Amino acid sequence: MSNDISGFSRSGFEPVRNAFLRNFKDGKELGAALCVYHRGEKVVDLWGGIRNASTGKRWEEDTMVLVYSTTKGLAGLAMALAHSRGLYAYDEPVSTYWPEFAQQGKGRITVRQLLAHQAGLFELDAPLDASIVADPDRLAILLARQKPAWPAGQRQAYHGITLGFYESEVLRRTDPKHRTLGVYFQEELADPLGLDFYIRLPETIPDRRLAPLRRGSMLRAPFTLPLPFFLAVMTPRSRVRRCLLGSELPEKTDHIYARNLEVPAGGGVGTARAAARAYSEFATRGKTLGLREETLLELMAPPRPPAHGFRDACLKVEVPFSLGFAKPSARNPFGHPTSFGCPGTGGSFAFADPHAQLGYAYFPNQMGMHLEDPRELALRTAVYRSIGEPLPAKVRTSPRGTRAGGPVTTPS
Repeated sequence: MSNDISGFSRSGFEPVRNAFLRNFKDGKELGAALCVYHRGEKVVDLWGGIRNASTGKRWEEDTMVLVYSTTKGLAGLAMALAHSRGLYAYDEPVSTYWPEFAQQGKGRITVRQLLAHQAGLFELDAPLDASIVADPDRLAILLARQKPAWPAGQRQAYHGITLGFYESEVLRRTDPKHRTLGVYFQEELADPLGLDFYIRLPETIPDRRLAPLRRGSMLRAPFTLPLPFFLAVMTPRSRVRRCLLGSELPEKTDHIYARNLEVPAGGGVGTARAAARAYSEFATRGKTLGLREETLLELMAPPRPPAHGFRDACLKVEVPFSLGFAKPSARNPFGHPTSFGCPGTGGSFAFADPHAQLGYAYFPNQMGMHLEDPRELALRTAVYRSIGEPLPAKVRTSPRGTRAGGPVTTPS
């Protein structure tokens, strides 16, 4: 395995480059990319290793990779942009914009509750396949018919795949052009910022730019994952297994990743550079996109817990969500309290820290088996050390319990 890395790190960010290189030297990486923006300037842009394990081709500057639930954060940015432009209000019922959504007792569910995984809509009774996902009208019918598992605002249950579909339909109903989330993201956020990140990967992107994922052995999982979460993952028809149905669609293709298919909660493909730039825009007041202060304050605000708290009924761990993002907490610190972002299965993570004016993204193709990936934690720790701010202290009650610190790497 090659230890060569490319790119640059500004003066003062040498610890970040050293940590990135150390992950390769210690045999923890196949290929990976890391990018950091600080105060609106790109200060770290590194990549290295192997893009494709079967061919030995190297990870290049423009290599893109599937990042599963890290996509939720980029989708959340698009939803926030739509909110900033007055397309919808967070505390308005979803049915205000989408009357059919009111079926099965869902009439009072607010957009805020939906985006915080508090709507009880973590699964779909109807089976999903690519043909349904590719047809927004058919998909909307299934989404509207779904009965919630419990009244909104009572419990939190990770909407692993459904979240993005519901977001996209809210956007279609409120956008004057009736665009899906993937198209809106591309035209209103990615294109203006020059981002190589796609919620709807186009045919024009060749496979030579894509890094296939390499999965690790599940034999280590009992020792690296919280026991309640591991047992849920291993139990057929558990809530976490059901909430992830459809997560396989981005890789169910003759290509490395599916083209022209939108899975906004777990199918995004792109570069770490793109995600860091996007989050930097939101961490530095969003002048390029013209973001309203009201929206930025909402993103930075503390999360609002459901009646039974933040312990997730699917994930079996405590993790706060707000407006489509994961939020820091005493047990899950990943930045200052105003931060927002989303990790993904395998170790990818991207977030904004407005207090530190930081946009950060780490994308690997060697999938890890941790809720707090040690590769990513080492990089993030080095970043905060380089800007002169230590990471917030973690609260731990047990090395295998559900109170471990660090960002919960959500499983899709």
